Amino acid sequence: MQEPGPDPPDPTDNSTPTSPGGGGGGGEASWLLGVLEAARGASLLSASPAETPPLTVVAVERYLAEAPPSAPPPPCPAAAVPPQYWYDVTLADGSRQERCHLAPSLNGLVQRGHLRAGDRLRLTRCSYLYDERRLRYGFPCLEGVERVAGEPPAVPVAVASAPRCPPLRGERKHYLPLWNNEDPYGDAWEAEKPPEKVDVDVSKLTSLGQLEMTWRSRVHFHPLLVRVLHKSRLRYYGKPEKKMDVPYQAYFEVADSSGMMSMVLWNSLCPEWYNSMKVGTVLLLEQYAIKNSYPFKTKPTPGDSQMKRFATIEISLNVRDPPTKISIIPEEMVKPEWGLPEVKYRFITRSELDNLPNNHSCDVIGLVTFVGRIERARKRERSEDFWLYRWAHAIDGTSEQPFILEIFATSQPDVFERIHPMTYLVCTQMRVVRDLTDNPSSTIYLTTSNESQIFITGCHKGQPYTRDTKVKNFIHWTKTQSEADQMKKTVIGGYYPLPRPPNSFLKYCKSNKVESVLKAIGEMGKEIEDLHYREHKRIAIQGIISAIRYINCSNVAEDASGVEPVQKDTSQSLESSTVSKEDGVQKGNLQTKEFTSFLGPQCAPGEQWHQTLKSKKSTVKRKTEEEQGSASVIPVPSHHYFTRSARKKFSLDKFQHEDFVQDKNEQPVSDSSQYYPDQEGVSAIPETEETGGTRDSWQSDLWAQVKDKLLKYLHHSTVFPESIPRKFDYVHKDLLMQQYNLHAAVYQPKEARTDKNINEFKSASGLGYYEVTVLGINHDVAVDVAFLPLFCPEDPHLLQMEDIENDTLLSCMSCISACQQKTTSYGTLHDTFPLSNEIVKAAMDLDGKHVICILDICHLGDDKVEVFLSKIYKTVEPDVLDLV
Repeated sequence: MQEPGPDPPDPTDNSTPTSPGGGGGGGEASWLLGVLEAARGASLLSASPAETPPLTVVAVERYLAEAPPSAPPPPCPAAAVPPQYWYDVTLADGSRQERCHLAPSLNGLVQRGHLRAGDRLRLTRCSYLYDERRLRYGFPCLEGVERVAGEPPAVPVAVASAPRCPPLRGERKHYLPLWNNEDPYGDAWEAEKPPEKVDVDVSKLTSLGQLEMTWRSRVHFHPLLVRVLHKSRLRYYGKPEKKMDVPYQAYFEVADSSGMMSMVLWNSLCPEWYNSMKVGTVLLLEQYAIKNSYPFKTKPTPGDSQMKRFATIEISLNVRDPPTKISIIPEEMVKPEWGLPEVKYRFITRSELDNLPNNHSCDVIGLVTFVGRIERARKRERSEDFWLYRWAHAIDGTSEQPFILEIFATSQPDVFERIHPMTYLVCTQMRVVRDLTDNPSSTIYLTTSNESQIFITGCHKGQPYTRDTKVKNFIHWTKTQSEADQMKKTVIGGYYPLPRPPNSFLKYCKSNKVESVLKAIGEMGKEIEDLHYREHKRIAIQGIISAIRYINCSNVAEDASGVEPVQKDTSQSLESSTVSKEDGVQKGNLQTKEFTSFLGPQCAPGEQWHQTLKSKKSTVKRKTEEEQGSASVIPVPSHHYFTRSARKKFSLDKFQHEDFVQDKNEQPVSDSSQYYPDQEGVSAIPETEETGGTRDSWQSDLWAQVKDKLLKYLHHSTVFPESIPRKFDYVHKDLLMQQYNLHAAVYQPKEARTDKNINEFKSASGLGYYEVTVLGINHDVAVDVAFLPLFCPEDPHLLQMEDIENDTLLSCMSCISACQQKTTSYGTLHDTFPLSNEIVKAAMDLDGKHVICILDICHLGDDKVEVFLSKIYKTVEPDVLDLV
């Protein structure tokens, strides 16, 4: 095909040549461009190339769709609903990159994680679409693609060299973030405006108190000088049927000497000013509007309880009616005589949390010991809008218990995506979640509010909270802590079971907002099929517990034929994060570099230590089998039987004796790091009368009779590597964060690649899991699901277990597994864990009885969906029959 000449640019050309470093030669023809041109020149405006070289997906970007025309649309598949969002995909062939619209029928490829930036694919069919409402404008459309294996080129295209263009289809002006609507995304969002040197004429200023008294009688208002005390997350209110260029809104609470009032930033002012208006920023506002306050918005809790709140009106900032003028006053120019209030906080310690009521507002600071993967929760049933959230644990030295934090995206994507263990985390305007009426011993956690802000290492400099007494006390505590000791307790990712379902099915129903609480087992396939990437959902099914099987992950990858294990030897992969005494590396305390982050951006704790390790030749000894990472989990049973003599060697007497022994580094083992149930309630290695040994599976008589006559048998008990919490390795911090963040919209090749696989990171949880078979109450369908006991022997408070009230079976499986894992950590009978008598007895108590099972399901991308059993309700409980 002839190369484009020096003619004027075609308005329909959406391509960008690759830079010389991108792999394309100056005169090399672009296969991709040739195919798209062929589609545009074809009689049916489509092409299906015969030879299809692999292409690289450079970007996958999302934007608001437009409502279909009022005329009846052409026939479409049954139950098809017009998409709420469209996607553009940028492809590269080594010579050129092209933006193409993704046919809406293929949206599911993006929504379920099958098509993502960095993938390699083949283009099997494309077309060209003209916009009939615009002159000389059209765009290529992808109608058929196939994923292929292989890594993309190191630098496929110079992504950042070209300015971002508006979306291809329709008249939208900007792209949205790929997975939610609350985060700033794209070049239109200014990073931060520099403060201005402004002459403030105090004589012309008005106050918030005066505005509240006189606003109805005035059209124009005097300038305001205020300080930002609180900042909300962004709100996107775009709808397909509405034509608005930048439909954003953000609330702020601002104050002067007279009190506090809400301020609203509207539409195109949000990309210009949102990132610059921080808590503590001083603003000079001119040409603003005053309106009645929106009555249903959330209200933050002020740090100063005596501050007056003007709640009837709010300040409105917009680009017109009138066009607002905003100036940021540098902090060094702020004068005491202006009387602007200081930002005050409500920091609490972990020891104080237990005495706080539900919904109490507070601020916290802590050292992160665990951070979970980012998950998504659908805002409304059948909606394409999602909340992003993740769980984290943080300690502050005042309690053995951590802060348990449910962190929703706060329009701070650079912070939200970089939360990792060993960073100092500050969360403001958190709300206490507890229910003393349901279960006084249930886990207390904190959740973000609409006005929460989060800060990590590198963000603390200049923040007002650095002057708070409790923050200073926390920093002082970190100086007394051993960084290496804290590193041993850190965990990242995996399935996280909180918040647990309430202890009564009545409360579960009341807290559930879906149309139908109970789902039929046969409908589970549809529920799973409808899940989007990283969407977490909790569903309830009715059935009969019919079989339980223990699956041992420690040797599950090695089958009975004695072939080599699937799991790679990970002893070498752990060298960089494990230091023996022979290394001679001094373990510093946590304040080494972290404290200075309150003065300026520095490396987080652990970073300097691991950089030192990388400069030395590691001399770590080869790990024993039980110290290595867990294998890639494959649901294959492992049957083990003990002789009576073997059971005696594994007696509880010896097991409990471990409370008083020292570990292999000659350090006393603290009682606080142990978890043992009551002596009477534990039979670590039970013995069956029939075999004189033990068993790793149980099935009911009913199951034996019906299992071969089922109409449908669903298997969802696979535990994927992504479901296993992993020990955190600071050397591979970026790799682990990428693994547990969401797929990026734009492909960004890394300078230094690593071949390390997620399976090679040591498991922080148990040695195995349980496969539970639930038979439908009509005895014609069944489903296998997994129950994953979570327990971290290095820190029992990390993956915290609590007795699952009114749920004897799951409580037994959790407790017995914790004892087994604790024993294994001391090197005893590493791979011989069957079902206990307690588990079998609890299962038999449910034999033949109808129960309600609460399942946690989460889409992990591609075709991987985890399904975990979270709670079992008996249908004989009070109120259950009335509800269902």
